[in-house]
Amino acid sequence: MNSINGEALMQAQSHLWNHTFSFINSMALKCAVELAIPDAIHNSGNAITLSELSAALSIPPSRASGLRHLMRRLVDSGFFAARRSHHEKPEQEEEEDTFSLTTLSSILVKEKSECLSPFLALMLDQTLLKPWHSLGAWFKGDEPPTAFEVGHGMRIWDATGEWSEFNVLMNEGMESDANFTNKVLIEGCGELFRGLGSLVDVGGGTGSMARAVAEAFPEIKCTVFDLPHVVETFEASAAVEAVGGDFFKYIPPADATLLKWVLHDWNDQECVEILKRCRAAIPRKEDGGKVIIIEMVMNTDSNVHRESAHLQLLFDVHMMVHTTGKQRTERQWKQIFDDAGFSAYKILPVLGLRSVIEVYP
Repeated sequence: MNSINGEALMQAQSHLWNHTFSFINSMALKCAVELAIPDAIHNSGNAITLSELSAALSIPPSRASGLRHLMRRLVDSGFFAARRSHHEKPEQEEEEDTFSLTTLSSILVKEKSECLSPFLALMLDQTLLKPWHSLGAWFKGDEPPTAFEVGHGMRIWDATGEWSEFNVLMNEGMESDANFTNKVLIEGCGELFRGLGSLVDVGGGTGSMARAVAEAFPEIKCTVFDLPHVVETFEASAAVEAVGGDFFKYIPPADATLLKWVLHDWNDQECVEILKRCRAAIPRKEDGGKVIIIEMVMNTDSNVHRESAHLQLLFDVHMMVHTTGKQRTERQWKQIFDDAGFSAYKILPVLGLRSVIEVYP
């Protein structure tokens, strides 16, 4: 320490503080969604002053200055844009910021089909935040297998069955992600589904993905397969039905199975077991059988986009804390496919951080 100069120490402190207080960005954004700030700005015609925003949100006058501080932080983060404007009334000569949405906040407007507010609400819910306080204790012991279990005394999947509010958050969060992904997947990768007569969305939750496939390809009979308490309120239709069960024991037969953000929840051997059930449910490759997987394919080499690599590492630790799973490299995926008895696979990097992986029996 004596050999480090003062400037380097100040830079180190700044970097440490930046990490220490970065949770404020997440919590400020969560607050904005809870207050429905993106919706208020959208409903205003995408131009609203602080006083108008305060009135639209029914913020008490005593909290108005706090709203100014919150918006200043969110503008700095790029979620809103601000410009100076003069009051129209002569007696009000002060300048006031006028706020508008940016691309970042436009995907938080609830009335839009691509809204990701429910996903944000899930990830920042206290149920998923509490296990992080147990991470140190988890590293010190051999059991239980996840920090989530250290913090809550049960697996995350048991928690969705025990706590109805968390189950709703989970379903809505995953549905919002599916809605966000559906358009790109179906419009950009329609060949995935052409020629199929039936499809089982394994771990399909509320069925958003299956409904989108059924709407785009009405000739495909779609089935959502998930835990009984997940599908018990599912509204079946002629195009999409729901089946409750355990995918470690059985998966309904179909031409193809779809696994969107399922396998990253489980360890390698558990993934092999799930994929073996999928292989048993589909026909031979020659008859069109395949498994469609939507997952990250980790690539954190220095030549990839730094932000993407950073996010992949964040997601990897996120899975470690809450599940027995992880994010995987192509080599790790190949090993799992081989162990499950599949003959070939193809990776399509078409969904940003995630890829579509076709796996053939």
